[in-house]
Amino acid sequence: MSRPVPNPGILDIAPYTPGKSPVPEPGRKVFKLSANETPFGPSPKAIAAYKAAADHLEDYPEGTSRVLREAIGRAYGLDPDRIICGAGSDEILNLLAHTYLAPGDEAISTTHGFLVYPIATMANGARNVIAAETNFTADVDAILKVVTPKTKLVWLANPNNPTGTYIPFDEVKRLRAALPSHVLLVLDAAYADYVSRNDYELGIELVATTDNTVVTHTFSKIHGLAALRVGWMFGPAHIVDACNRIRGPFNVTTPAMLAAVAAIEDTAHVQMSRTHTEQWRNWLTEEIGKLGLKVTPSVANFVLIHFPTDKGKTAAEADAYLTRRGLVLRALNNYKLPHALRMTIGTEEANRLVVEGLRDFLAGK
Repeated sequence: MSRPVPNPGILDIAPYTPGKSPVPEPGRKVFKLSANETPFGPSPKAIAAYKAAADHLEDYPEGTSRVLREAIGRAYGLDPDRIICGAGSDEILNLLAHTYLAPGDEAISTTHGFLVYPIATMANGARNVIAAETNFTADVDAILKVVTPKTKLVWLANPNNPTGTYIPFDEVKRLRAALPSHVLLVLDAAYADYVSRNDYELGIELVATTDNTVVTHTFSKIHGLAALRVGWMFGPAHIVDACNRIRGPFNVTTPAMLAAVAAIEDTAHVQMSRTHTEQWRNWLTEEIGKLGLKVTPSVANFVLIHFPTDKGKTAAEADAYLTRRGLVLRALNNYKLPHALRMTIGTEEANRLVVEGLRDFLAGK
């Protein structure tokens, strides 16, 4: 008996695997540190805006996310007409792939790049090309080395998930200048709010001065609205116009939209989260390093911890040990990092418990 057959290449795509969620157990406190969620939750103002929207759930959303685009425009000094909003930045990444990739095309991502990139690429029949990283960091020369006449798009997470590394803005500009003009450069800035380096920039200047660059961002991280799925992109008018032609007409819900507006306007809540993250990112890097484990320098709200391959000290064994203690980190086999765990920076209590747990694990307790 015949049945529908997926398009060529669809079944070659590895499904996205999210960080595991803890299983609650009576009498045990559990800390989920596997999904890069903020430990503070969203702004109370965002929660209030979300709840207020419940009075009008019978109404369709305003189809262009106008109030949110205007709020983003005010926050970043951008033209709202050059902003598009989506159900998380994931939707926007898929819109870009659907708009600019076709069978036979190629898109480039880096060795440990975000897993959505190959999914979006291959779902449109294009080939996912991997550029080597250097010290778990995107390498501009390695990216340029794999550019071919078939290259139509380059995905660059800056900072990168799951490594937490970044490349300076001068390197981003060098990449853009060296890429062919028909190649779209997608700067994924999901973790930009956590960066405090003078040589880093979101990429808005590059978008504003070129016809072939976009920057995407999300409300899921520092704004704490992961459950609502809100993301946005700033791009040239012609790219925004093209993506809007295939975007779902009501892709951002009214409660999500209004909560995001309140979140981006609560700058004190954002600053509090940024300060906490930087303080404990530095502390975790130092304290875990004292245990003899290598931590990749991070500018995001997580750290990448590397484990030896010795029996009794592997990443998989550490993951199981910490999970039994109610500390849930992210295993990274699907990111080609089988000997590492990614830890979201949590509350002071969670952070201290992880270091204590790792110390006991390595001591064989």
